[in-house]
Amino acid sequence: MPGTPIRYRSSDEDSARWRGFPFRDGDIVISTRSKNGTTWMQMICALLVFGTPDLPAPLPELSPWLDWLVEPRDEVYARLAAQPHRRFVKTHTPLDGIPLDDRAHYVVVARHPLDMAVSLWHQSGNLDRERLAELTGQPAPQGPPAPRTPLVEALGRWVDREVDPREEMDSLQGVMWHLGDAWARRDRPNVTLVHYDDLVGDLDGQMRALAGRFGIEVPAQRWPELVEAATFDRMRQRADRLVPDPAGVLEDRSAFFRRGRSGQGRELLDAATLARYRARTAALAPRDLLAWLHRDG
Repeated sequence: MPGTPIRYRSSDEDSARWRGFPFRDGDIVISTRSKNGTTWMQMICALLVFGTPDLPAPLPELSPWLDWLVEPRDEVYARLAAQPHRRFVKTHTPLDGIPLDDRAHYVVVARHPLDMAVSLWHQSGNLDRERLAELTGQPAPQGPPAPRTPLVEALGRWVDREVDPREEMDSLQGVMWHLGDAWARRDRPNVTLVHYDDLVGDLDGQMRALAGRFGIEVPAQRWPELVEAATFDRMRQRADRLVPDPAGVLEDRSAFFRRGRSGQGRELLDAATLARYRARTAALAPRDLLAWLHRDG
């Protein structure tokens, strides 16, 4: 789809950092919304690229978040330029906000939006706000933090909020905008959509399918070890090497891998709020995308 990429910005990210990015043959771009399985897909890509769970560096160094304002752009570019292996880069920007290069492969991971919102609520409570403000040049928070909105109430507000999806990318509108754009591109040979629930239900099969899409050959005897290394429990055990927190903005790294269970968002909502959620998503996305995304009949 032609046109200038949309610019997406928040207090700690800016998609304009992709402008002029020097792609190489075989680059993999992992494009997800927050808490949709980003780190999981980065780990899967690392295991396929290196063919071993013994990664040569921490995962955030191997697969930097290019949009993140905490790390200087030139430093991130230089680190990627120095990588001799096949590169796999993280972004939370939708595909309409980054350059689409025929030499690269783009992977978009989708998760049920209500489950994503639950995980995002927990993640928000694990952030060191003062440290994040310091790193991004924002004013430091003043006074004691305000009491957190209880999860069920926060989830209902998240369903009902009306925002610009280009400005609030982790909103319901932002999630559906991101997925809708990827869904419209799903027939392109270098675009792959992956569902979080498929990773949960058949990790081995999904990893093998991705290897085929990427053109990576894995010796048969290596598969059990690679799949085991990508399980949720094993990744939690290696949090110090895998969690995307090189600048220390998380209060507890082990809490990053919380549960990963599907269905928790729907279980928390009453019938009226769930009905509002259904009506809103029906207005935001095509029916075939919603059937694939929700998977609840």
